[in-house]
Amino acid sequence: MGRSRRTIPEELLLLALDPTTGTTAQPQSLDLGLAGAQLVELALAGRIAPDGDRIAVVMPRPTGDPTLDSALELLRRRGSPVRAVHWIGGPRLGLRQIYLAHLERCGMVHAVAGQMCGVLPTTRYQATDTAISRDIRARLDSAIRTGVPPDPRTAALAALAHAVGLGKHLYPGNEGRSSRSRLRDLIRHDPMGGLVAHAVMDVQNGVAAQPRRNPSAPGSSRQAAVSMQPRRGGMARVAAH
Repeated sequence: MGRSRRTIPEELLLLALDPTTGTTAQPQSLDLGLAGAQLVELALAGRIAPDGDRIAVVMPRPTGDPTLDSALELLRRRGSPVRAVHWIGGPRLGLRQIYLAHLERCGMVHAVAGQMCGVLPTTRYQATDTAISRDIRARLDSAIRTGVPPDPRTAALAALAHAVGLGKHLYPGNEGRSSRSRLRDLIRHDPMGGLVAHAVMDVQNGVAAQPRRNPSAPGSSRQAAVSMQPRRGGMARVAAH
């Protein structure tokens, strides 16, 4: 895959980083979002494809990105398509730390050691090139402001940002309400991004045990509207290990 283009997990994490505090917004749901972002990136790379509400490996060849290839290999070992909610809600948490370390190795962030309450060691992360974060944010802003259907990568990023609850982080206060609403609406512009984003929200809402209903089934529109509400969360420091 090379390193000429940032991946969706990298962009989602950079969106979540607070430039002032060096902490990540929505830390609990962000791990789920990063797992979902890996699926979208692998789909865009032609390695996996949706099969109903399941994910199937269609090309097991490595992408060249170690973090994505680890996920691809785990999917391959399953041997059969896996439901997106089961994959995202599986025991693979800690992706924030994995991707923060990855971004540090790539030179996109640098770590700042500190202490919480003067005792507990913590690590904050600052973007080394704020132009990258501004570019990512500008793509979302443009899609929200113009109403022009975004490219699949931006649509998927918007869907995941909504799913993990970054709307209030990116567009705070009453003045950001309409932007948050339009961010949510962008979920419909990319089928894979929409599938994964809904799976992220289903895991958060504790409904991963039930298959997603067919959108054409009676009452499904009401269920979809309810499931599109992300769980609220706060800011948290990233503890050093």
